Amino acid sequence: MGNEKDEHCSFEPAEHAALSSVVEVLSSYGDIMPRHLCMSGERRQPLPSGDVIREIVEAMRSVFFPGYFGASEANAETVKFYIGTILDRVRRMLNDQVLRGICFNCDGERECHECRQKAADVTASFIAQLPEIKRMLTTDVRAAYEGDPAATSPDEAIFCYPGIRAVTSYRIAHAVYEHDVPIIPRIITEQAHSDTGIDIHPGARIGESFFIDHGTGVVIGETSIIGSNVQLYQGVTLGAKSFPLDENGNPVKGVDRHPVVEDDVIIYSGTTILGRVTIGKGSVIGGNVWITQDVAPGSRITQASAR
Repeated sequence: MGNEKDEHCSFEPAEHAALSSVVEVLSSYGDIMPRHLCMSGERRQPLPSGDVIREIVEAMRSVFFPGYFGASEANAETVKFYIGTILDRVRRMLNDQVLRGICFNCDGERECHECRQKAADVTASFIAQLPEIKRMLTTDVRAAYEGDPAATSPDEAIFCYPGIRAVTSYRIAHAVYEHDVPIIPRIITEQAHSDTGIDIHPGARIGESFFIDHGTGVVIGETSIIGSNVQLYQGVTLGAKSFPLDENGNPVKGVDRHPVVEDDVIIYSGTTILGRVTIGKGSVIGGNVWITQDVAPGSRITQASAR
């Protein structure tokens, strides 16, 4: 017995050397070494946690739509205590994740106490914005119910529609994005993208009563501006026509390169709109249309008219 090897624990010398070699390679990040691994002492912060950020978003869904998500037993008598308890937990989790995001992109010029103060300020501002975010989401739910003949009630839109789920994540992410917090807003919207197939950049500006019907394959770029009472169907792209390059051939950041969609516009499935063009108020854009020029208010655009 004493001479037998533990097949689960022992390695031959050659195996050990091979494993060590693989570990050495996997431990090297090369040109993409995360900053947090290079920092020391007080400046070392862990990376944001995708799992915790997902937990924050799910908790916020139960705050905006109590009883629909989270504890289904929430009622008129308990809802205030329920929401207060969740928000206290969200506040602490969000503050920590925002701080991690700020430190993730820190250039070392700020003192650590400044980063902590910014995280606290962003969190407090986010909490203060929640009533307005809920108001906007209420208009989105109403638009989904009124815009889809198959919807039997607003409750069905809240429970079931991927568009409502994606827009909820977007509105949370956008509120954080406006405070110049790195990485966290993108994590929020890309998680929603994975869940729903709807890709909304947190930098887009979207008005109230926004409805994405069906939703799969919708793409809304960073500098898109969407007015109120706009409806998109599946497969719509609000994208960039081209990417201006700097003297080194790298894409120039921060350029307004995505469409402006004014109020009361409907864009049907499969349509692609590229560049900083304006779709005028009250226009209806038919399916599978390719647009790279401005569209006058009140227009009706079909494949034939686009050609």
